Order: sequence, then C-alpha cells, then structure tokens
Amino acid sequence: MDPVVIPILVAALVVVFLMAATVRIVPQARRYNIERFGRYRRTLQPGLNFVLPVADRVNTKLDVREQVYSSDPKPVITEDNLVVNIDTVLYYQITDPRAAAYEVADYLQAIDQLTVTTLRNVIGSMDLEGTLTSREEINARLRAVLDDATGKWGIRVNRVEIKAIDPPNTIKEAMEKQMRAERDKRAAILHAEGERQAKILTAEGTKQKDILEAQGTQQAMILRADGESKAVELVFQAVHRNNADAKVLAYKYLETLPHLAQSDNNTFWVIPGELTEAIRTVTTAFGDQPAGAGAATGPSVSAEREGAAAADVADSDKDSVGAPEIEPNSPLALDAVAAADEAAKEAAAAVSDAKAEAEAAGETRLPGRR
Repeated sequence: MDPVVIPILVAALVVVFLMAATVRIVPQARRYNIERFGRYRRTLQPGLNFVLPVADRVNTKLDVREQVYSSDPKPVITEDNLVVNIDTVLYYQITDPRAAAYEVADYLQAIDQLTVTTLRNVIGSMDLEGTLTSREEINARLRAVLDDATGKWGIRVNRVEIKAIDPPNTIKEAMEKQMRAERDKRAAILHAEGERQAKILTAEGTKQKDILEAQGTQQAMILRADGESKAVELVFQAVHRNNADAKVLAYKYLETLPHLAQSDNNTFWVIPGELTEAIRTVTTAFGDQPAGAGAATGPSVSAEREGAAAADVADSDKDSVGAPEIEPNSPLALDAVAAADEAAKEAAAAVSDAKAEAEAAGETRLPGRR
C-alpha cells in the first residue's frame, strides 16, 4: 500500500467523525441540555443542531410533553386517629429543561415526597368521613402547594387526583353495616309509604264507588217512582175518562183477592172488611132484579139503601179493625180462599147475566128508537 494513502484515509476518518460529532438531531417534544467543558451552555430545540465536537456534550434529554405519575399508596392518619392508605395520580409538564436538570436532582422523587407531606397536613385536619367526601377540596389544596413548590424546578403541575382512599378493614366492615342499615331503613320507609299510598287510593276508590252506587240507586228509585206515579196517573185518568161505576171496581177488587194468598213471600194475610161490601155490591148490582126496579123505588128506597150501606160499612170497619190475623196454611185461611173463589165465581156469573140482560134490553129498545 502506498504510504501516502494511509494518511489520507486517517484524515478522512477524522473528518467524518468530527462531522458526526458536530451534528445533533433533536426529535419533536424533546429538549437536550448541552454542556461545554462541563458547564451548561444551551438547550437544543427540535430539529438539526450543530455543536462543537469534543468540547460540547449532551448532559440530559428531557420530554416536555404532559406526563402522568402514579405514586404508591401512602399511609396517612386522619383527625380521628384512623390510618388510611391514599393513592394519588399526578399530571405534570416540564416547562424549563435547564431548571428541571440543574435545580433538583430527581424531580419525580421530590414531587412524590412533597405530595405525601401535603396529604398528611391536609388530611390530618379532617376526619374519615370528611376525607371520603372532600376529594375536590383535597385535590385543589394539593395542586396549589405542588404548583408553588415545583415552579422553581421548571415543572408545572396541571392536575392532582386522589385515585383511592383505603380505610382499615374493620372500618370498611363497619361502614358496610352502616350503609346496609341505612338502605334497609330507606327500603322500609319506601315500603311503608307505598302501603300508605295504596290504602289511601283504595279508600278513595271505595268512597267513589259507594258514592256512585248510591247516586245510581237514587236515580233508579227516582225513575222507578216516577214511572209508577205516571202509571197510576194514567190508570186514574183512564178510569175517570171511561166513567167506571162501583160495580166494575168491586169486581176488580174481588179478582185481586185470590192473588193475596198465592204469594210465597207472605207469611200471613188478612181478610179485609170490604170483602162483604164488595160481594154485596156485586150481588145487588148484577142480581136477578127487574130492569126498572131501581127507577120505581123512588127517593125512599134510595135513602134506605144508603142507610143500609152505611150500616154495612160500619160493620165492615168493625170487622176489619177486629179481624184476626190468619196463618196461610190454617183451616181459616183455606176457608177464606174458598170463600173468595166462590165469591169470584158468583161475581163472574152475575156479570155474564148482566151482560145478557143488557144485550136483550138493547135489542128491545132499538125498534122504538128507530
């Protein structure tokens, strides 16, 4: 090999090494602290950078993105002397790479210890219940203390969160029992409230039902009474319009008597005192008498008849007032029924005879009228 080539190759290798030592490429979101002869010189920004070979060197490489640091659970004593384990999560970001590298030896350890100290100061003034229910307050106080202390380290604490608060097992069991008792209490209250509402609604429904049924019964009775009154009025008008005499009324009265003993609901029935008067009226009206007998008697006969009728009415009233009650299946009841049937038969025969005489009288009068 030519002796001249060797120095050229050595010089080329030295130049390549110097060029490689001169160029520094920094990635995005990274910062490099450069020291020259052991003294901080500058911080390299992302991109292509040039440094003096041999004289400059990279001391620290830092990530300026927001980072998450989760600490281990730390025991903390509350105001009521209970030891709880608290686990925190810290969100931080490096704002000054030089301060983060030269102001504190290990910023993560410093932040962790500061967090534990601040937690003990904050939770030491709270009881267990306040600790469990005041997480927002604890987070705010932690962030204020950490942000103030880490500012000179070139670090900004964006957020601090309490991940878990673990009380002792005995306290957990007591809290579970308390929560169970509270839930049972609420369940019993809700059940009782539901039963009360159900009873109230049932009572209101029953009340409305009774009111509606009473109103319906009242309307039905009013309509029924109105219908009966109209029916009686129509019957009364029909009787007066047709000018029915005492004979027809007495016959209808006798027709109704047998039905009094046929009802199954009657335990006893009474023979009215007007029975004899009705039979006498029918017998007198439809008996075998001359057609002109009534006209020939004159006023004296009418007066005698009125007196006899008054006496019969008085006797019938006495009989009706003093008439004893007769049982349906007694011999007196059977005799009364037989008497009523016999009277009805006689009345029917008298009516048929009267109709025949009326027809015969009409036939004899027709030629004279013509």
